[in-house]
Order: sequence, then C-alpha cells, then structure tokens
Amino acid sequence: MTGKKVLYVSSEVIPYLPNNDISTLSYSLPKVVNKNGGQTRIFIPKYGIINERRHQLHEVIRLSGMNLIIDDLDMPLIIKVASIPKERMQVYFIDNEEYFKNRLLDSDKKKKLYDDNDERAIFFAKGVVETIKKLNWSPDIIHVHGWIASLMPLYLKEYYKDDPLFSKSKIVTSIYENEISGNLNNEIVKKIKFDEVESDTLKVLDKTSYENLYKISIMNSDGVIFANDNVKESYIDLAKSLKIPTLKCGYSEGYEKQYIEFYNDKILN
Repeated sequence: MTGKKVLYVSSEVIPYLPNNDISTLSYSLPKVVNKNGGQTRIFIPKYGIINERRHQLHEVIRLSGMNLIIDDLDMPLIIKVASIPKERMQVYFIDNEEYFKNRLLDSDKKKKLYDDNDERAIFFAKGVVETIKKLNWSPDIIHVHGWIASLMPLYLKEYYKDDPLFSKSKIVTSIYENEISGNLNNEIVKKIKFDEVESDTLKVLDKTSYENLYKISIMNSDGVIFANDNVKESYIDLAKSLKIPTLKCGYSEGYEKQYIEFYNDKILN
C-alpha cells in the first residue's frame, strides 16, 4: 500500500459514535493502511449527537461555503474537522443545518426513519466528493460503509465520471449484518435524476427499500466486502452475478492481512 491513497466514507466511526461493526472498522482500517505505507482520509456526517466541544471539532472555512443543489434547493455545505486522539488521523465531517443539526443517525428518538434520508444521502455523497476536489486529493480506493454512503458509488460512476481526479479511483462497498429495514422517500429516483444521473442500476430503486439502496452501491462498485457472518444472501448473490471481487471478513483476527491483500491483489491490480 506504499504511497496509495484510500478514502474512507462512512456512516459512523469511533470515537465520535458508539462502538459497532461499522464504526470499529471505519476506525481500524485507516490505521492498517497507514501502517502499511498508505495515506488515508475519513469522512462521516456531523450528526447532532456528536459533541463538538468534547471532540474538538472546528470548521474549515476554506472548504466550507459551497452550496449543493439537492432537488432544486440550495443547501449550504459546512466542513468540520477533528483529529482522533493518539492517532495521526483526521476526520472530516459533512455538516448542514437542515440535514444534520439536532439529528440522530437515520431515525428520530421514537425510532421513526427520517423522511428526508434520501436527500441526506445525496447531500453526503456530493459533499464528500466536492470536498475531496477542493483538497485536490486523488484517491486510489474509495471504501464506503453504511447507508448514508451508499449513493457514493453511483455518483462517482455517473455524476463525476468525467472528473480526472477520480478517473483511476476504485470503489469498494462494505456490507454489514445490521442493515436498516424500511423504505426511503418514494421520490428518491426523481431527485437523483435531477442531477442528470442516468444509470440502468437505478431500476433497483423502483422499490425504495434500504436493502435496494445497498444493492445500488454494490452494482456501482469494483469490489464488495461482507463484514459480517450473517449478511443477507441477496447481497452475496448479487455480487456473484456481477462477477466482481468479494471478501468475507469483519473485525476479527487476521483481518489486517486480508484487507490489505484484497486492496492490493483484487482492487488495485
């Protein structure tokens, strides 16, 4: 991995959110890549439950101030950054007053899914890419984790397909056991198409389930990692049908070697 750049885009990462499979791997994998001579950047949403003072977040003025168009609405993009204590790793936070301030991850305190999760996912995907463009940092691998990052592969393959910064970037999606049940807003495809994103893979979102949101991520990726033993068979079958490289490995003994070998042998070659 010497000299290779890996971008991690995740719904969660410790220490900013509680320990679980996604947050743990999103924290540990960048450490592994760094240890093996690579360079990393980490992006997550700035949910309202993340304590800015405790974690010493600060706004990066030179990266903020852009407006992203989401379904014909101007939505201000705010970028904040913090350093993980005792680790030489920075985390970038995608923020917006309407989509993330005073919000939990995917549902409110009554466990009701937010009606605008589709727009939050679009905003997050575009916000990450636009920030990477401002940083002028061309990743060799873009590794996405969690529902809110699931539109990144589609947008990179279609909306940003002519951007030279990502012309050689390979996309990896990690799929987990604890996926969300329920449906997204019925107009998600219309909102994606507002960005002039056209893809045959959008047909999978005719049924706007979160399961299909993960499927569209797989369908636009160059590799898939199944990070739990109990991942749904439908995801495994889809990856097989597409004949894209897969790895079955979570946060367990020997995971470091398996991930590095997968990156080097299956994704970068």
